[in-house]
Amino acid sequence: MTSHSTDTREGSRRHGVDAGRTSPHGDGQASRWADRLWAAVREGDEYAAVDVVTEALRTGLEPEAVLLDVIGSVQRKVGGEWAAGRMSVADEHIATAINERVISALPGNRPAVPRGRVTVACVDQEWHALPARLVAETLRLRGCRVDYLGAQVPTAHLIGHIHRTGPDAVCLSSSLPTRLPLAHTAITAVQATGTPVMAGGLAFGADGRYARMLGADAWEPDARAAADRLASGLPARPAAAHQAIDDLPHLGDQEYTVVAGASTRLVRETFHSLEQRFPPMKAYNDEQRERTAEDLAHIVDFLTAALYVDAPEIFTDFLTWTADLLTARGVPARSLVPGLDLLEEQLRDFPRARRFLDAGRAALASCP
Repeated sequence: MTSHSTDTREGSRRHGVDAGRTSPHGDGQASRWADRLWAAVREGDEYAAVDVVTEALRTGLEPEAVLLDVIGSVQRKVGGEWAAGRMSVADEHIATAINERVISALPGNRPAVPRGRVTVACVDQEWHALPARLVAETLRLRGCRVDYLGAQVPTAHLIGHIHRTGPDAVCLSSSLPTRLPLAHTAITAVQATGTPVMAGGLAFGADGRYARMLGADAWEPDARAAADRLASGLPARPAAAHQAIDDLPHLGDQEYTVVAGASTRLVRETFHSLEQRFPPMKAYNDEQRERTAEDLAHIVDFLTAALYVDAPEIFTDFLTWTADLLTARGVPARSLVPGLDLLEEQLRDFPRARRFLDAGRAALASCP
């Protein structure tokens, strides 16, 4: 098992910001400004970063291009540098905070007559808010009235907001697939108010397959496409409620429910078994032991999410991403396999879970 955390909560998935299609200025001019912003961000100099954006606007780069092709591009680079081990978590936090500050420096656009009202929010427990922020700011620049609720919005509070404000549509963002069950809850709850839902973010798959599976009214891959789709209007939706199993009949086997309910026990027992059966753990210090427990928790979380949507690729993609991350930090990918073996021993009565674990081992075997 690993001795380095693969904590995707702080990882490059957070920064996989889909800025969108390149603007008319995008290929050359925006790229040059992005290089300058990156230099300021890397130095941790928020004043220089604001100056870069201010100058880019003064020289004629459109605000939407600055937002998506400059700031969004830099944030993607932050994620790549972290994943490659060239930025620490502290550096990544500083860079993200500066980009948030720079977004706030963009000019506002208060139209005399707003082009509709849209609520933009992250699903419950999703704290990677920058992708949603980019969508919200793009919509504002295009003349919409936007209620941006930020990260980790409990579904009950989101519904209360909808009842008070009556938006034309709700945009829900999630970056991590482990949030898909909560995203499903939010989608169905919003639709029960008669409000259409657009989903976005890496959690829903590069092609939006999980958004469609969970019943969202629309999905778009980036902020520009989302703004275009909303401008054309989402179909009206009658208020109606339904159950998760209506969208996902495979939940009838109860594997997701049981595994999710036993996740703490699965992590604890797998950790204790590793102590006894994985000799390198005897030399681990307290920090390495803590990181190993975190790694196991992530593995169980992604397995649970894969069971929810019956998509083994969610689990295998996480494992191969983790293997690449560990390899960049000098930890062999094969160190993940003992944990999978021990999990399978505990899940021998769950055929889907065992099949996903087998797929995970096969995926790791193909890693360099």
